[in-house]
Amino acid sequence: MEFAGVNALAVVLAGAASYMFGGLWYSQFGDMWLTAIGRTFEELKAEGGFGAKPMLIALIAQMVMALVFAGAMSYLGKGNVTLANGLISGAFIWFGFILTTLVTNNQFQAQGWRLTLVDGGHWLGVLLIQGAIIGFLGM
Repeated sequence: MEFAGVNALAVVLAGAASYMFGGLWYSQFGDMWLTAIGRTFEELKAEGGFGAKPMLIALIAQMVMALVFAGAMSYLGKGNVTLANGLISGAFIWFGFILTTLVTNNQFQAQGWRLTLVDGGHWLGVLLIQGAIIGFLGM
């Protein structure tokens, strides 16, 4: 199933899988994340930081990210969208765009390295999962 040169099934699966990964990641590192941002779960919940709205936004964002990732990978050419190239592309995108952005933002916000590690690990996992699925299913 292709749409605009990308495999729509791969995009939906990559977006959904990476969204579910986020739930698993933060269920394991949520306390560390809360400590890093200096907040409690109750404070965030009271301010609307948990619930249906942010979860829906996160799901939509994962779908958009997967669509853009698939579009970027399509430039490798039909025979070059592979599992290995998906993983490599995910790692490069993470290192060049995500990690650099997190480090810069967190330093200007006077956040410690713990927040960068937790969030950076999450986004690395997201991009590796998306790259693996998009690469495996191809264009």
